[in-house]
Amino acid sequence: MKLSTKGRYGLRALIDLAVYCEEDAVSIQSIAKRQNISDRYLEQLMGKLKKAGLVTSVRGAGGGYRLARPAREISVGEVLRALEGNLDAVTCPGNEEEQGCEGADLCVTRYVWKRINDSITQAVDSIMIEQLVEESRRIRKEKGQICSQSCENKDKNGGKE
Repeated sequence: MKLSTKGRYGLRALIDLAVYCEEDAVSIQSIAKRQNISDRYLEQLMGKLKKAGLVTSVRGAGGGYRLARPAREISVGEVLRALEGNLDAVTCPGNEEEQGCEGADLCVTRYVWKRINDSITQAVDSIMIEQLVEESRRIRKEKGQICSQSCENKDKNGGKE
């Protein structure tokens, strides 16, 4: 399985949003600058993430985007499916209930494809955005870079820093 730039850039953008959101929403321009992604492309990706219920938008002078739910409740799998669609590495009609396949009863390779697909799903669904935010902070601290407090920590502290 190979992810497109939609999945790779969109995941980076969502992690950035989780790391840098504070009192106000985070602008497309600030995410784009930090992640080296074009504003126009990032706007398209955020539209998909908004449609999937992962981010919300705020209009106006202090507008931008915020996570729709706490980072601990958003999995990498949700983000990637919102941007990429189905994450199956192999599609096999023998594993589909509706379509079926003439040789499915005798085909043993369909079990291989199912295990691969199930493994991918389990892996991406078990990684939460909060884990990636924490890892980002750890790396930035090691490199001597300061980063803002996340929305998640503000939620835990009742909005206080």
